Amino acid sequence: MKIPFAQSERSTIGIEWELALVDSDSGDLRQVARTVLDAIAPADGSEHPHIRQELLLNTVEVVSGVCHTVAEAGADLERAIEEIRVVTDPLRVELMCAGTHPFAAWDHQKVTDKERYATLIDRTQWWGRQMLIYGVHVHVGIEDRDKVLPISRAMLTYYGHLQALSASSPFWGGKATGYASNRALMFQQLPTAGLPFQFEQWTELERYVDDMLHTGVIDSFDEIRWDLRPAPKFGTLEVRVCDGIPSQSELLSIAALTHCLVEHFSSELDAGRDLPTVPPWFAQENKWRSARYGMEAILILDKSAEEELVTTDLERLLEQLAPVAERLGCTEELGGIHDIIAGGASYQRQRRVAAAHGGELDVVVGTLVEEMRAGRPLFHQT
Repeated sequence: MKIPFAQSERSTIGIEWELALVDSDSGDLRQVARTVLDAIAPADGSEHPHIRQELLLNTVEVVSGVCHTVAEAGADLERAIEEIRVVTDPLRVELMCAGTHPFAAWDHQKVTDKERYATLIDRTQWWGRQMLIYGVHVHVGIEDRDKVLPISRAMLTYYGHLQALSASSPFWGGKATGYASNRALMFQQLPTAGLPFQFEQWTELERYVDDMLHTGVIDSFDEIRWDLRPAPKFGTLEVRVCDGIPSQSELLSIAALTHCLVEHFSSELDAGRDLPTVPPWFAQENKWRSARYGMEAILILDKSAEEELVTTDLERLLEQLAPVAERLGCTEELGGIHDIIAGGASYQRQRRVAAAHGGELDVVVGTLVEEMRAGRPLFHQT
């Protein structure tokens, strides 16, 4: 089959942010997404352009439009959140984001009444019902289809960096998992999820999709749930690596890093230079290391098996990307990566809060709610 790739303006950006709906008093999840969506629905019955339903009724997703800067995308998201709060505040419902809810019970959650979700749960059963997880997706426009797969392969060399920075799921079902990102390893249990195949040619992707459709593994391209995937209908590369990110400042910083990396690799292709790659077995190991150790992970940097502590390599990378950030208008947002390195990623902050309060995870949820309200990480809770 042929998969057309839509025309897209180079290095435009869009962000999708999955948010949990939690009770203001208990911190547990509330199944009120349908109430929210009905209240904000346009009068003509169309889908809201910036607020969407998700798999579970405890979740809403806010999405930006097609933007030229990270700041512009952030403004779209902020307006959507303000609109949601008009509905949720009177219900005593707060917004929260992390890769997982620290203590909510997966088997108490209700699935959105939609055929595609019912089909997913029917097929995936126990694993599908456990997908009590939240993520961030960043779309970056690519103007030439032939660039998409090389850039996707190159982005795998920084997979661990993005996952470590965003790691925010150290607890699951009320237990400490020992992982910085428990979400990353849970999500890959779904069919067609996880690391992408490193195809060289677009025709290989087309053959793969044709095989998956023919054998009934998927019914549409959207059911390919790779951590990095082309989005042909938008003309973008969709970066789906990150855990849910608790605050807007962190979200925009990690989105800026993603934005700069894609634009940097696009420029390298324009200059006729080869892009970096890592073998699949190194990519798989880096995913595990960053999920397990987060900001303390020692990552495999290249096909020669050179290794470096993720924070050390991030400092080098930020210096390298500074001119790209200036060109894209996201110097300030990219600089926020230094703040995450210095103050700790969300999983580290959550662990500190839990330790300071005798392991009480409702306090952790309260902190995540505060960070969402404040729009930035809070370091004073302990």
